[in-house]
Amino acid sequence: MKKLGILLTVFVMVFAFNAIAQEQSGAVLTFKEKSIDFGDITQGDKVEHTFELTNTGSTPLIISNVAVTCGCTATSWPKEPIAPGKSSEIKVSFNSAGKMGKQNSVVRIYSNASEPIEKVSLISNVLPKTK
Repeated sequence: MKKLGILLTVFVMVFAFNAIAQEQSGAVLTFKEKSIDFGDITQGDKVEHTFELTNTGSTPLIISNVAVTCGCTATSWPKEPIAPGKSSEIKVSFNSAGKMGKQNSVVRIYSNASEPIEKVSLISNVLPKTK
């Protein structure tokens, strides 16, 4: 009876480790940073940042879409697959024309990664123009 309990425990542990290993296989999207804060900017200023990303997974990463929260934000992203271990970048720009106060421009990245939707953001505090 004791042997059956030990055998069952070993079986459960092997199954759990196998499930964890399978969960981590595939493409994995890893960012160097997920947000950048520009602090105070003046209304009408345009700011941009390039987010560096790496595929830390075991299969090619394919970014299918990048969506912005408003027309004030624009993006440029890689259209070709990113091989395991390779890096690329997503360029994001924010136009503060017509904006005031604290801004958080969120960009959603849709891909075949283990986490299919990732977010990056540009943060700023838009101050009025001085004459």
